[in-house]
Amino acid sequence: MDQIDIDLLKLLQSDSRMPISELSKHLALSRPSVSERVHRLQERGVIKEFSARVSPAAVGRDTTLFIQISELKITPLEFERLIKEETDVIECHRVTGQTSYFIKAAVSKIEGLALLVDRLIPYGKINTSVVLSSPVSYRHILPQDTK
Repeated sequence: MDQIDIDLLKLLQSDSRMPISELSKHLALSRPSVSERVHRLQERGVIKEFSARVSPAAVGRDTTLFIQISELKITPLEFERLIKEETDVIECHRVTGQTSYFIKAAVSKIEGLALLVDRLIPYGKINTSVVLSSPVSYRHILPQDTK
């Protein structure tokens, strides 16, 4: 990955809807060259998808929380099948250590939190933390050797 690819990633992460023509101007490259670079980054799996970041609070999910699940009562495969169907879950990560899974969820009010916890309790030991603030809620990702 060269500096142009890195600059392209910066631009696309700040606005994934930026037209090829505008990317071309910013990068001082032809439109076909930019298109080829975007396509190559997609093929290599560097760019996974183009999507919109939605504010959970703006769509009625004003409570964000992290849930740790340990002491699973079912197999990880069964749990992962179940958690994929849980629409309040934004992220789920299987991890090492005493905790089996870290889950990020967004729910509507404290009632939504209670309902989600009630649905998860049968599968293991639950520990929840409600997000009070997010000084870093999202960060653009670039290769580590760049600034």
